Amino acid sequence: MKLCVFNPEHDLCLAKGRWNYIPPRSAVEFACRDASIMSVLYPDAVCTSVYDFQFSIFNFQLDEVVAWGWDAVVKHELIKRGIPAELLPTDEEIETIRELQHRSTVLPLQEGCHAVKSVEEMESLLREREHWVMKAPWSGAGRGLRWVHGALTAIDRDWLLKTVANQRCVIAEPRREVVADVALEYNSQFTGYSYFKTGSGVYKENIAMTDDRIVETFRETALQQTKARVEAWLKENVVPRYRGPLGVDLMVCADGSVHVAEINFRHTMGMVAHAKIIDNSL
Repeated sequence: MKLCVFNPEHDLCLAKGRWNYIPPRSAVEFACRDASIMSVLYPDAVCTSVYDFQFSIFNFQLDEVVAWGWDAVVKHELIKRGIPAELLPTDEEIETIRELQHRSTVLPLQEGCHAVKSVEEMESLLREREHWVMKAPWSGAGRGLRWVHGALTAIDRDWLLKTVANQRCVIAEPRREVVADVALEYNSQFTGYSYFKTGSGVYKENIAMTDDRIVETFRETALQQTKARVEAWLKENVVPRYRGPLGVDLMVCADGSVHVAEINFRHTMGMVAHAKIIDNSL
C-alpha cells in the first residue's frame, strides 16, 4: 500500500530548515482539511495529512510513502507517528532538495537575474534599471517578495540585509510585463503543462486547459524553446541529484519572450489540475 501525505506547509518548513519548526496553525488546518488533493494524483493510495495520521491504526503492509514535498519537519512527524525510517528519504536527500530549492540554483536559466549580497549591489542594479523584484531564496506562495521602484526604502534595505544574513543572498529579478503564467510539470519525466493565474506574485488558481491548447495559445515557439533549454539543464544539473516531482513556473511576456520564474522541487497544484483534465478527457 502507498501512503500519500499532503503537507502544503512544505515551503515554510524548507525555508526554516529545522526538523523542530512548528508551522502556522492555518497551514496545518489547510493540510488536514484538503488532504484529498493527493488522491487526484494517487487515486489508489491512502491520502492524509501527517497531523491526522497514526500508522498503528492501519492494518496493511506499507510499501511506499509519498509527500507533497519532502522536508525535515514532515520526515520527523512521520517517524514520530510510526513510519519506518527506511521508507523515507535520508537526511542527506532532504538537504539536497533544500539546496536545489534555493533560488540561486536556477540562475543559469534566468536571463537578467542576479544573486545580490549587499545594498550596494542592489543600488547598482537600480541605476541600470528602475523596476525590480527582490526574492528571498527560500520562499513560496508569494511570500518573500519585495517590489522595488527606483530606489530602496529603509524597509527594503533592512529586509535585504536580514535575508542575506539568513539565506546567503537575495535574488533580484527584472520586472516584466507578464501576460500569462504557464508551468512545465514533471515527475521523473515530463507529464504536461499547466496554466495558472497569480496576483502580485501570489498563486491564485489554475485554469483548465489542455496541453495542446496551452501550446497553441501561449507563444508556441518560445514555449517549446524554453522547455528544451530547461530540460537540458535539468538533465545535467538535477537528474544526478534528484528524481521526483517538480514544476517549472514560466512567465509569458507581452513581447513574446518566455522566462523561467522558479522551480519547485515538490508536487504542485498544476499537477493536480493537469491530472483532473486528463481524467475528464477519458
